[in-house]
Amino acid sequence: MIRTPPPLPGAAADAAAAWQAALGSQLASGEQVAATLEPDLDAHLAFAAGRLVLTDRRLLAWSAGDAGWADWPLRPGLSLQHHDHAGVGTLELHDTSSRLASWRFTLAHNGAALRLADRFTAELAAHLSGQPVPAPDETLCPTCGTPLPPDQTECLLCSRELHEAPSTWTLFRLWRFAGPYRGQLLAGFLLTLAATGATLVPPYLTMPLMDKVLIPYQNGQPIDTGVVALLLAGLLASALLAWGLGWARTYILARVSERIGADLRTTTYEHLLQLSLEYFGGKRTGDLMARIGSETDRICVFLSLHLLDFATDVLMIGMTAAILFSINPALALVTLLPLPFIAWMIHLVRDRLRTGFEKIDRVWSEVTNVLADTIPGIRVVKAFAQEQREAQRFREANRHNLAVNDRLNKTWSLFSPTVTLLTEVGLLVVWAFGIWQIAHDQITVGVLTAFLAYISRFYSRLDSMSRIVSVTQKAAAGTKRIFDILDHVSSVPEPTRPTHLDRVQGRIEIRDASFRYGNRGVIRGLNLDIQPGEMIGLVGHSGSGKSTLVNLICRFYDLSEGAIRLDGTDIRSLPVAEYRRHIGLVLQEPFLFFGTIAENIAYGRPDASRTEIVAAARAAHAHEFILRLPQGYDSLVGERGQGLSGGERQRISIARALLIDPRILILDEATSSVDTETEKEIQKALDNLVRGRTTIAIAHRLSTLRQADRLVVMDRGRIVEVGNHDDLMAREGHYYRLYQAQARNVDTDLDELPTASAEAKPPMPK
Repeated sequence: MIRTPPPLPGAAADAAAAWQAALGSQLASGEQVAATLEPDLDAHLAFAAGRLVLTDRRLLAWSAGDAGWADWPLRPGLSLQHHDHAGVGTLELHDTSSRLASWRFTLAHNGAALRLADRFTAELAAHLSGQPVPAPDETLCPTCGTPLPPDQTECLLCSRELHEAPSTWTLFRLWRFAGPYRGQLLAGFLLTLAATGATLVPPYLTMPLMDKVLIPYQNGQPIDTGVVALLLAGLLASALLAWGLGWARTYILARVSERIGADLRTTTYEHLLQLSLEYFGGKRTGDLMARIGSETDRICVFLSLHLLDFATDVLMIGMTAAILFSINPALALVTLLPLPFIAWMIHLVRDRLRTGFEKIDRVWSEVTNVLADTIPGIRVVKAFAQEQREAQRFREANRHNLAVNDRLNKTWSLFSPTVTLLTEVGLLVVWAFGIWQIAHDQITVGVLTAFLAYISRFYSRLDSMSRIVSVTQKAAAGTKRIFDILDHVSSVPEPTRPTHLDRVQGRIEIRDASFRYGNRGVIRGLNLDIQPGEMIGLVGHSGSGKSTLVNLICRFYDLSEGAIRLDGTDIRSLPVAEYRRHIGLVLQEPFLFFGTIAENIAYGRPDASRTEIVAAARAAHAHEFILRLPQGYDSLVGERGQGLSGGERQRISIARALLIDPRILILDEATSSVDTETEKEIQKALDNLVRGRTTIAIAHRLSTLRQADRLVVMDRGRIVEVGNHDDLMAREGHYYRLYQAQARNVDTDLDELPTASAEAKPPMPK
């Protein structure tokens, strides 16, 4: 049925209103809209506007360029099928004999497409049975009301904007790291108390020095040298005592704070290493480096300097106030007049500073992220002549950082001088009130002099305390970012009651395995038995689920449903590190660490002898080229293996796997990125590596898997064929078409190949 076309979409708001108005004119009386989708790709995968609307009676569709709306009434035999492949999602409407229509979209709309497909099934069943549609089982975002995708608790629309403001109380969580040093902290506090008391002695001695020595001398009386010597000795002794106590206090507390900072860094890094790959997939390298590096340094400086100064300031103010009240209560009250105003200002700006500093931390991580992206990838930057582009990215991030700092500095620049002004006004009031009391013979000049000496220290400490607000909020923001890591629980947990395998045979059983990443089903009801010592080749389209299956076997992620067993034991009941020691992994892009060749080969077994390292290198056909290097096995490998060819890096990674002597071997495209001659050398090394081991190999070059005992063909997260090369070729099924396409060396269109759902590989850490 064709009806009047809607207006072509223009600006976002106008377009939405236009198509809703056009849709309203198509709906019959009482017809209710159940779900909608905006397909944004046409049949040629070009961006194009479109609408797909499900009602309680039919499915309506409109696409740019169509003559009008098309609709399909709900009837028996209809089905709406969802697929996604290589970043493109597809909805197909079928009846019992043919495909009626299809719509394509980018995966940004995948969640809405899944909901529409599920709703279509429910509406069709309700329409045919005459029963009402059950309420959809979905969770709404508490902020924006958007339905959350399945298996997700965070709204993607809001997560970039919602950041919990750090609380100053977060700093008290650092006691977890300070607890082991409580004795030294107590000693530091007592020394601070004693040092502060010693610094308060000199002003008190100025009263007798003025009233009993200097003023009587001006009135014609002789100076009592004994009293003067005693008072000066007291001043010198108090100064020396304050210096000694201050040195001891600073040394002890600085030593403790450095150890707290070191423990914080170590604990955070160790916890980070225990987290699953899923956590790293959503984080930037520069941000994590900034948290463990600069944030812990900031906390350490706060503990060693600013917190010590703050404690000293509090003691100084408290003890000074007590002395002032003991000398003259009225003058002491006048001295404390600015204190309530300063406290009110601190309360006023505290929240603004706290949220501001937390935002500065996030913005600064953007700057470090650019560096973390560009420096490791400098060869790609230069190869594509993108130096100016990367420089512009850095300028933009730096400009953003500058703008955020400028906004916060407007608040801080007004706060600090205002506190200074209040202290100066307070000092002026004390002078005026003190002179009035002297004029009425209520205090002596010595008392006023001592008051002024104490007040100068009192107000300087008050001004210093006001400045602690900024550093405290910075430390609180940094502490929150650190504990954001420490509070994160790994999605691959250690078993509460671990099982230990004395001897591993290498049998892998996969039973009814399913895995979802976000709202995308990647592995679906998969069953597979791999016998000890058997070599399995995983083949299939890019995105069929091969690498995800390998990641699940390595337990980089845990299954959503089903189980994977090693020698009859569920791998989730085995300690993670103990289980992975039985697995050797050779990746398509081998990663080498900065260090020597020998250190990289022995990465899995740092205690390996040089003889064992050389034996592993010989078996990996790497010994010859290593000896040609200037320092042989002691030659330094640049960061990420720079300075070595791809084939050399791969053979070192094979030697690394050989050295740990794993019972299970994973080969993920181990020869795909090298030339033919190098591939032959690597293949010889792999022949040594796979011998006697349970091996799972992924390869796009199907010819490299001829030696596999069985080939497992995957499609859309399922196993569709199993057999050896000859058997699968004889069936002329999925494997046959893949092999023929490779043999012809042609690019095969998606429609010519079996439809495959994109493998939702979780983002890998950078």
